[in-house]
Amino acid sequence: MKSSRTPLYIVGILIAGLLAACASIGNPTGGPRDEAPPRFVRSNPKPGAVNVSRQRIDIEFDEIVNVKDAFTNVIVSPTSDSKPRVTSLGRRVTVNFPDTLLSNTTYTIDFGNSIEDNNEANKLQNFAFTFSTGPVLDSLMVSGIVLGAEDLEPRPGILVGIHSNMADSAFVRTRLERIGRTDDRGRFTIRGLAPGTYRVYALGDVDNDYRYANPEEEMAFLDFTVTPETERATTTDTIYNMLTGQVDTVVERMRTLFLPNDLLLRSFISDRRVQYLSKYERLDSTRISLVFNAMADTLPRFGIVGDDRHSTDNSDWYVVERSAHNDTITYWLTDPDVIATDTLYLDLGYLRTDTAQQLSVYNDTLRLLTNRPRAVKKKADKKKMSEKDSIAAVMSRITLPLKVLSGSTQEVYNPLVLEFDAPLTRLDTSAFHIEQKVDTLWTPLRGDWRLERIDSLSPRRFRIEYPWAYGTQYRLTVDSLAATGIYGRVTMPLSHEFKTRAEEDYSALTFHITNFNDTVPAFVELLNTSDKPVRAAILDDGGTVIFRHLQPGKYYARIYEDFNGNGRYDTGDFDSLRQPDQVYYYPKVINLKKNWEKTETWDVFATAVDMQKPENLKKNKPEADKKRRNNRTTQEEEDEEEEQFDPFANPFAPNDSRDRNRR
Repeated sequence: MKSSRTPLYIVGILIAGLLAACASIGNPTGGPRDEAPPRFVRSNPKPGAVNVSRQRIDIEFDEIVNVKDAFTNVIVSPTSDSKPRVTSLGRRVTVNFPDTLLSNTTYTIDFGNSIEDNNEANKLQNFAFTFSTGPVLDSLMVSGIVLGAEDLEPRPGILVGIHSNMADSAFVRTRLERIGRTDDRGRFTIRGLAPGTYRVYALGDVDNDYRYANPEEEMAFLDFTVTPETERATTTDTIYNMLTGQVDTVVERMRTLFLPNDLLLRSFISDRRVQYLSKYERLDSTRISLVFNAMADTLPRFGIVGDDRHSTDNSDWYVVERSAHNDTITYWLTDPDVIATDTLYLDLGYLRTDTAQQLSVYNDTLRLLTNRPRAVKKKADKKKMSEKDSIAAVMSRITLPLKVLSGSTQEVYNPLVLEFDAPLTRLDTSAFHIEQKVDTLWTPLRGDWRLERIDSLSPRRFRIEYPWAYGTQYRLTVDSLAATGIYGRVTMPLSHEFKTRAEEDYSALTFHITNFNDTVPAFVELLNTSDKPVRAAILDDGGTVIFRHLQPGKYYARIYEDFNGNGRYDTGDFDSLRQPDQVYYYPKVINLKKNWEKTETWDVFATAVDMQKPENLKKNKPEADKKRRNNRTTQEEEDEEEEQFDPFANPFAPNDSRDRNRR
């Protein structure tokens, strides 16, 4: 019979190992980083339960969780005046409904990406919980994307909802019935729909009332109704070998598609903004500034309280300088008595939006003060002032725009712009001289050039039009007393030298645009790397647009369908059911070098609308994309943008979403 005692030498080895382990000092590894999101474990009631009567929903997960910004990120359908209270404690998330639940109604609690684990903040993506207070659970859904109408920018955090009431007024007067919220890519899903026909709207709901009650809210609407349905489809799942990374098995599965899943809503803010006087001030003793919240067709009525001589009926005591839409107005005062008055009381009559959201005449009295600097006593200067200094003391200067002064470089396609420091009462064009440098001599220009006011809006800005030659040096000379301002001051002499760029310093770009509706007027904007337009051109009948005299660099482009032919983007208007002008982006970056003439063929609908805008131009980038792009080189990004996009690599294929949303 064998002994059950452990040999002494084995005991000794174990003890030595334990002592060695105790003597070793080190940090525990902690294991790999947890990148798995929380997993749903159980709930009360169960997901998809029917005949639910309780007003408290408890959902349990496999780890401690938090609900981030629950008030903003968690949305509940159907909507109500009282929002449910969402809290988290440990592994449990609780939703408490303050009011009695509606009978025979499907409720959807859409958490979006708000649920995350406590330690690593791993998000549970697109989590929603659905139950019914009746015997039937409505399970239909529709989905799509919301993009900015003017720039195709993904619009995160926008509400998208439905109305079963077909009247257009339902969106204004009643809450959206069921809602979803766009994610960081602008995508949305509205769940828990019953069979039927709906109208779909998007809303930047600033006042949390689930309806379009404020004309300054961002919104979108579809011109057609939507009928949700399902469709069985075969999909393929690829299973990879975890050791080799190679494809192990390709499995075909049947799944249910919820349609439509490609709705495209283009959001905008209407021009019908609330009108009011947002700012007024006396800039100095000679100028009064008025700033309005919205544009207007007419100028306000303007005058001094109790003085009939100083009103809009008698305009010889001021000069108006205004913006194109009359939302910024400057009054230059010319009456010395008014200028000398430190406190002015103005009687102002203008159109203001009333409580019924209608424009009505509003009369207001403004009190405007002038803060005059205290005079500084100086010792008497016994030096006699020269004739030249005495003239200069009463003269004003002609100031040139920064673009002309900066580097003294003049673009061959631009006029030379002059700006006076006050409106003028007299201008002597014969006192302006332009010369060009031929060899080393200044020679007067041959040919006609003209000096004229830019427009009727600004009485201070003038331009000199001339077909400037490439790589040529010019000089503008202005004689003394060339102009007189409204305050009696005359201009000082001026000499300004500038040079145009050489022809080889420019590039040219031509677009041949195909697969586009040539019966609709359109224009193309050339964009810089900040998505700002640098040039615009009308699309000709042959589908061609040419941009000349471009400086080398990176450019992008977009095209607008200009239905009214005014050459600019027009936003939409829900009151008249007018959609905004449609825009499409060229999906690649264009690199131009000196002395290049580049031609690009642009098939407008070869790329799906939601994939057209280049990633480098997008301001709303998902966090995952930001991390990925931070690890890539600039050359890799350029190579990706130069590639042709696959229009069938996403659910918003051009043959589907384009046709559906252009009805």
